[in-house]
Amino acid sequence: MRFFRLTYILFIAFRYGLDEFFLAHARLKWLRIVVRVAFFWRPLSAPRAVRLRLALERLGPIFVKFGQVLSTRRDLLPPDLADELAKLQDRVPPFSADQVISTLNRAYGRRYDDIFPVFDLVPVASASVAQVHFAQLQDGTEVAVKVLRPDIQRVINKDIALLEIGAGLIERLFEDGPRLRPREVVAEFAKHLIYEQDLMREASNASLLRRNFSDEKLLLVPEIYWDYCQREVMVMQRMHGLPVSQVEQMRAMGIDIPKLARQGVEIFFTQVFRDGFFHADMHPGNIYVAPDGRYISLDFGIMGTLTDIDKNYLAQNFLAFFRRDYKRVARAHIEAGWAPANTREDEFEAAIRTVCEPIFDKPLKEISFGKVLLRLFETSREFNVHIQPQLVLLQKTLLNIEGLGRQLDPELDLWKTAKPFLERWMSEQIGWRGMLRTLKEEAPQWAITLPKLPRLLHEAMTRDPMQKIEQGFTLLMAEQRQRNQWLMLIAALLATLTVSLWLLSA
Repeated sequence: MRFFRLTYILFIAFRYGLDEFFLAHARLKWLRIVVRVAFFWRPLSAPRAVRLRLALERLGPIFVKFGQVLSTRRDLLPPDLADELAKLQDRVPPFSADQVISTLNRAYGRRYDDIFPVFDLVPVASASVAQVHFAQLQDGTEVAVKVLRPDIQRVINKDIALLEIGAGLIERLFEDGPRLRPREVVAEFAKHLIYEQDLMREASNASLLRRNFSDEKLLLVPEIYWDYCQREVMVMQRMHGLPVSQVEQMRAMGIDIPKLARQGVEIFFTQVFRDGFFHADMHPGNIYVAPDGRYISLDFGIMGTLTDIDKNYLAQNFLAFFRRDYKRVARAHIEAGWAPANTREDEFEAAIRTVCEPIFDKPLKEISFGKVLLRLFETSREFNVHIQPQLVLLQKTLLNIEGLGRQLDPELDLWKTAKPFLERWMSEQIGWRGMLRTLKEEAPQWAITLPKLPRLLHEAMTRDPMQKIEQGFTLLMAEQRQRNQWLMLIAALLATLTVSLWLLSA
């Protein structure tokens, strides 16, 4: 079956002229001539980026999702490809009602209508991994039920294996292949697909995000009904609101659109720098707005996490950009090990300044962070800077947030909105507030350790040094005794041999 799938993939690739990409190497130009002759009938009038998008759509949902992931890697792709792939959407036909019923009955071990007296078998949303239905519980509670697509694991494993083969070929055949790290890109993609196949994991993501925003001032997250959740089924509170893209309808409801745009930026930076846990798939289809103007977050299959080191590094870089302190940006990359240790800081600083200065001469509200990232990625190639995998989702999410904010309010000043938040966060981390927070966090451990300190100090000053000396002397004597035993044995053998030879000679 894998052979037939591979044959179909190659046919679609050649049909849409993708040999332009993977047969461009000098060693393979002869093969490209063969393909051109065999597929002389194919129309290739569309730009290459459009043809790539159409081919991925023909290959199915897994390749569509892979294209969506690639669109975020502007460090790897030329601008035309990244822009076109960003248009990919999960236009996936829903699976049948019979399959939905079969999955529910298997998951619960009884008929689904015993659980849900009301269940709409027509899905409200259908994607590559799962689809969503509205239903009611026995007590009348309105819920949204997410059901995993049947046999999705087999399909994913098959296509991932083929993507891994392609990544290996890219790494071997192309000079820039190792730096682009195609195997890591595919591995990262596969990891997130595996996570999305476990709806219990997604439910736990939603639960944590809801707890992080428990005050419900900025963001609403649906409650998870754990008693009804299984690996293949996730049941959550049904949320009521408008898709964030319906700006005119929200304006008619009296919602303050500029304020909504600013709050979206605040929610993002709160998730990243306060919690280190953020929704990494914040496109308009997953973000709704409640009638009172608060955001509603949906679909928690892809979440990002950051360590304290990542957060500190990011905050320093953001603030350095805001202040045009390009030396600090260059130094941070080198200190973090992202740029090679032998990178000249002054040359790296000059390259970053060349990228950023023309942009910052514009009014702040006209600056696109996406364009800044793109130019910086191009610069990074010159200095062999490796983009860190753990920040790929963050880059993607930040671009989504910027696009969403500008869609709501074209006058949105992303930099002005973010700067006070970042400065406050840095103050809390390295200022007196940060010191107090650290003291508070470490206090329980100190309460356990301090009473033991005199005893531990006494033992360290008395017993340990003498014990080490005694152990060393004992070991030395044992080794000496062992050497003496061997010498005595050798001497006895030599004496026996000498006596034997003397007796024979007599």
